[in-house]
Amino acid sequence: MAQAQKAQLIIRPLTTDAFILTKDTTPTPGFAELISEEMEEVDRVISRRLSSDVPLVGEVAKYIISAGGKRIRPALLLLFSGALSYNNSAKYEMAAVVEFIHTATLLHDDVVDDSTLRRGRATANVSFGNPASVLVGDFLYSRAFQMMVDCDNMKIMQVLANATNVIAEGEVQQLMNLHDATLTEEGYLEVIRSKTAKLFEASARIPAILSQQPQEIETACAEFGLALGTAFQVIDDVLDYEGESAVLGKNLGDDLREGKTTLPLIFAMQNCSPEEKILIQKAIEQNEEVELAPILSILQKTGAMQATKEMAHHQALQAIASIAPLKDSVYKSVLVQLASQLLLRST
Repeated sequence: MAQAQKAQLIIRPLTTDAFILTKDTTPTPGFAELISEEMEEVDRVISRRLSSDVPLVGEVAKYIISAGGKRIRPALLLLFSGALSYNNSAKYEMAAVVEFIHTATLLHDDVVDDSTLRRGRATANVSFGNPASVLVGDFLYSRAFQMMVDCDNMKIMQVLANATNVIAEGEVQQLMNLHDATLTEEGYLEVIRSKTAKLFEASARIPAILSQQPQEIETACAEFGLALGTAFQVIDDVLDYEGESAVLGKNLGDDLREGKTTLPLIFAMQNCSPEEKILIQKAIEQNEEVELAPILSILQKTGAMQATKEMAHHQALQAIASIAPLKDSVYKSVLVQLASQLLLRST
């Protein structure tokens, strides 16, 4: 693919919690545009690898994968492959692997959380039942590991096996934290770095391993993924209170209804009145429908939403700084753009 004209990146603050990229020459394409043909190849790999002699397996798997989404994890793997000039077809297989692992976690998460809506339509557990969702999630995990073996790279197997294990631990820890109003910022970050950011980290690290980069470059890629994944989840937790159900494709306030103590609530409880803190604590601790409006009012009044966005802003800047050792390229520019525009996402 032809490289776009090299351009100097300029990060200009918009507010205290967001920034965009401007350029002094030709604008850099968005990540979807830059890797559109490669993502089509990943889709072909996904379709081929979903084949099973058991019809329900393919039906459920295709149902959730066809729901769309940004495919940000495989996109991250492809962008780093481009940035590191790695063009072997193994990147398509590995991009499909990380998408399978992610999809498996979604199937299991929706069962655990008793979710009814994802990406604007009924979850797989609603459409096919909990047993089918759990078992097809297991199929996707096992298929991913078959594909890792085919790659015949022990280090990649170690990275993905470790990531899968850490994700599972993060999910269990989140389950243990349900309805715990005493959860700290540190405890919250530990969970999201395990359950969300770890697969981002692996997705960014894999191209460096495939292309046999020095440790400095591999570490830079991994740090970008970890910081980006952390920012992604923090913004996701903001959108649970600030987004629109029709746009998000899920119900507003679901995290609170499920008893999850996310960063906006943690910041609010640090800065509200004793009476307001008790109200939030009760909302987290109870196992019944909560009235969302008073909680939203407290979140805005205390500046909790702004503080949460500033945390994401810090993580995004950290991601951008981490890839300074990578050679300048259109792919590196798009990675920087991806981190900056993450703060402006609405879905």
